[in-house]
Amino acid sequence: MASSLIPSTIAKQPFAFIPITVVGNHTAQDDLSKIFSGWAQKDDVWQPAFSEMVVLVNSTSCKSRNNTFHAGIQSVVSCWEEAPEIPSGPYFLDTYGGALHRVYRLYDDFSGSFLESLIQSPDGTFQTLPAHISSSISLTIGVPSRLYFTRTKEKPLAGIRVGVKDLYDLSGVKSSRGNRAWYNLYPAANKTAPAIQNLIDAGAVIVGTQKLSQFANGENPTADWVSYLAPFNPRGDGYQGPSSSSAGAGASIASYPWLDLAVGSDTGGSIRGPAGVTGVFGNRPTHNLVSLDHVMPLSPTLDTAGFLARDPEIWGAAQAAMYKDNYTVFSQENVTYPQTLYTVGFPANSTPQGAVLHQFASDLADLFATNVQEYNISEQWTSTGPESVRDLPLTEFLNLTYAALITKEQIALVKEPFFRDYAASHDGRLPYISPAPSVRWAWGESQPNSILGDAIKNKTTFMNWFNQEVLPRDKDPQRCSSGILLHAESTGSFGRRDVYRDPPNVPLGWSLSRMSIFSETPDSVYPLVEVPYFSDITNHEESLPVTVDIIVARGCDGLIPRLAQDLVGLGILKIPKTGRSIEGGSVLF
Repeated sequence: MASSLIPSTIAKQPFAFIPITVVGNHTAQDDLSKIFSGWAQKDDVWQPAFSEMVVLVNSTSCKSRNNTFHAGIQSVVSCWEEAPEIPSGPYFLDTYGGALHRVYRLYDDFSGSFLESLIQSPDGTFQTLPAHISSSISLTIGVPSRLYFTRTKEKPLAGIRVGVKDLYDLSGVKSSRGNRAWYNLYPAANKTAPAIQNLIDAGAVIVGTQKLSQFANGENPTADWVSYLAPFNPRGDGYQGPSSSSAGAGASIASYPWLDLAVGSDTGGSIRGPAGVTGVFGNRPTHNLVSLDHVMPLSPTLDTAGFLARDPEIWGAAQAAMYKDNYTVFSQENVTYPQTLYTVGFPANSTPQGAVLHQFASDLADLFATNVQEYNISEQWTSTGPESVRDLPLTEFLNLTYAALITKEQIALVKEPFFRDYAASHDGRLPYISPAPSVRWAWGESQPNSILGDAIKNKTTFMNWFNQEVLPRDKDPQRCSSGILLHAESTGSFGRRDVYRDPPNVPLGWSLSRMSIFSETPDSVYPLVEVPYFSDITNHEESLPVTVDIIVARGCDGLIPRLAQDLVGLGILKIPKTGRSIEGGSVLF
């Protein structure tokens, strides 16, 4: 920036950085008061103090003069003509060289959700944020002004602030995968995972990497989390578990209004669980919608990339950006929703949680002009499953499937190369592994290799049956799914983080949460309302969220965020707030 454009009173200050406001888009000077009022509502970085010097860029009507836009602040308006296009917003001006520097606001990661605080460079690489504010042993996260970014068709996520689960590679960033030995053994990644690059290309701003349970295995706080402390779920009394493995993603979206989106992964419920207990939107997509290259696997046969969010519009836009041509956007004014509505495994209507879930199903039925059908998947399997296996109950047929897939595949792809690399660098020593992955890997190594082939075969058998008999695609592409299936995710149950539980075990068995895992169908979480419980921590009545899972046919992912947007518009769903409750409120510590 040419020094001649700087007011003389400021230019005389050597080696100074002063706050200024740049206003572009050929703005008229008389509109500044209105613009600043709007900025104060829209942006958390711009503050009235930045208006001490206001620069109008290429304005059609500008005269350098003094103004008062805010009480107690005298503003100097400077006109910069024939200047390059500069995004509007707050800046720090180097009075010595005339350079402008973008402004970041610093926030305390009080929920302990992040592992690394990052600044995203224009060239697509990242650097660690070199700043810190007063906190209780937590990171400082820096976020740029929202005013620098304009959402367009080409950049639908422009300025959207995103946290990324620490199993996705980011160029120039070291990763832990939830293990300290891993973080200290391997160098920074030299490439960003394609799934994340899709978001960056759409304008998203990555602000940091987020905690996960070790190697994406399910863990309970606090004893199972050894390398790093589990994030704090802000809901209720503040000492409920965050679920896993995308624990940092869920805790952050429920805690921070300055964060818009978190990228997680879901193999066996790692997005849906955290979304459920924190009361936010979350999605496990149709399997294989986006490349998972440069992403640490738990089981490639089951792994998916998805999101946690408060706003269903941002949630839908992020899915469209990440999944690209594999995702159908239902943008028409009136969507033709399926006429078949199933509920599976809901609690009794006589319970507070059950009443909430049944009321939601009834509201959907009214919207779709249809009836709710209670569905028993076990009975349906017995009557319509493949003849060769239908006599085996699902609890027996799929008992080993999940455990075999996640152990056999992760041992080969993660454990064995990690152990070799660590031993080579540490005179044959072994790295520390937390209890949950340690128990699972030991079980997997005790099983014959044939168990993996059997698991893939049984999973495929169930998938083909489910997608033909339970939720096939509709012939009408506008409807896409023949039906919608609802099942309970979180029922406001009490699960405090300081209880000494049984040691981790092998995740054998069958549950409703595995319907989508084995069938490869999209399964998403909607936050509904909260139910009260008495906390013996606060000695007060607190509340925890009730959430529902919604499953549609394979490849019909776009129906789910669109339905959420419609339900918010109708008042059936609400956008959850951050804090102690989905209705808001300060977090308890």
